[in-house]
Amino acid sequence: MQTPANAHESSASLLALMLGTIGVVYGDVGTSPLYTMKTIFNGPHAVQATPENVLGILSLIFWSLILVISIKYVLFVMRANNHGEGGIMALMALALRHRNQQRQRNIIITLGLFGTALFYGDGIITPAISVLSAVEGLEVAAPALQAYVLPVTILVLIALFMFQSYGTDKVGMLFGPIMLIWFGTLGLLGGVSVCQNPHVLQALNPAYGVHFFLEHGWHAFIALGAVVLALTGAEALYADMGHFGKLMCQHFSGHKVKQILAAFRSPLATHSDLRNEVAHGCKTPRYIQIYPA
Repeated sequence: MQTPANAHESSASLLALMLGTIGVVYGDVGTSPLYTMKTIFNGPHAVQATPENVLGILSLIFWSLILVISIKYVLFVMRANNHGEGGIMALMALALRHRNQQRQRNIIITLGLFGTALFYGDGIITPAISVLSAVEGLEVAAPALQAYVLPVTILVLIALFMFQSYGTDKVGMLFGPIMLIWFGTLGLLGGVSVCQNPHVLQALNPAYGVHFFLEHGWHAFIALGAVVLALTGAEALYADMGHFGKLMCQHFSGHKVKQILAAFRSPLATHSDLRNEVAHGCKTPRYIQIYPA
């Protein structure tokens, strides 16, 4: 029989596990709105911010998140766990089972080491991009602080990497409440923006993404490389499964994807020129005229 004290301890442990999952597993993919849209519509290969292009990009981002996170990782990849452990090394251990030929084992081990190298690269690049994109917000509030963006970014990164030595549980407990506020803010601001301009929901139709590719050709393929930035951190669902459990990682996936999607739709919804054009003058691709959303 469970006593009140045991029940309280169990609830506290569950709450800590939930906060840790939000802070560690979804902390990476949840910050992707900071730099994805900026990268797509700025830079040497920028996409022109017309209503059709914005809806096409949003459609690509939406279906990428659905297919890669909600379907690929949650439904399929997370099933390939090694006694509850995830990550590239666990996947390699599963692939090595029942492989008796040395040549096959060598190929699998080489692929596993290559995947580990990619994971290390992602672990170095992604925090730098996320923190720099966040700190660059200082320029928006106060342009005079531009000179301090890079030094502040370096200090934040040093502090983050130093704090990691205390373990995943401490990192999760620190960033869990922060990411909870962050996701709540994304959902609130994105939801308000979408309510102000519901026409942005047209991007849910995959025909806009198809139309974007047919219109831009090779340039659309380059833009797709920037769209993939919206998925950075999705691998944490599988890699951190051993820390927080398969069910806990899967449970929050739907809620977090909705909030992230709301954040991606808000740039169009809050841009007055694009909002008016989408509402009144946006050309509808012929695929959507035939098969309405």
